[in-house]
Amino acid sequence: MGYRREFEIAFVGLKPGIHEYDYEIGDKFFEPYQQQDFRNCHATVKLNLDKKTGFLLLKFEIGGSLETNCDRCGNNLKIDLWDEFNIVVKMVDDPEQMNDQEEDPDVYYISRTESHINVSDWIYEFINLSIPMQKICGFDNADGPQCNPAALKILKKMEPEVEKEKKDNPIWKGLEKFKDLDN
Repeated sequence: MGYRREFEIAFVGLKPGIHEYDYEIGDKFFEPYQQQDFRNCHATVKLNLDKKTGFLLLKFEIGGSLETNCDRCGNNLKIDLWDEFNIVVKMVDDPEQMNDQEEDPDVYYISRTESHINVSDWIYEFINLSIPMQKICGFDNADGPQCNPAALKILKKMEPEVEKEKKDNPIWKGLEKFKDLDN
């Protein structure tokens, strides 16, 4: 339980202004969540909390790296993480109703009586959003991707055969005679 408390910020006792928090995120952080499609996560999260009267401005800077599998060939693939996210936390009397009505995902409401804010779910979400949707091996030169050649060969065999002979469209028949008029 002590590990999760690390992500709770007691903002009531903070003076107005910017406060900085740094977190080192590893695979242990993701254990309470569903199984992830990555491993060996070494992420750093820098959180700047700007306390104002009646609201908080949170800026998350995500960095680090993790390992996943290439979507194309299945090779191990190291991905560098880098992204920034902003959240505005407003203090209101009825936060449940306000959160249900709010359409902007970057605005979150808490009760005026709250004294702590837990940032672990946002860190989880922002690390996952920092991972590219398509995870494929990069291009090392103009020859092609760094993917596993054996896997690419099998994928090539599985492609449907493209018709080698294109059928002539009767609409364009007869236009070939105009093709070489400039000569």
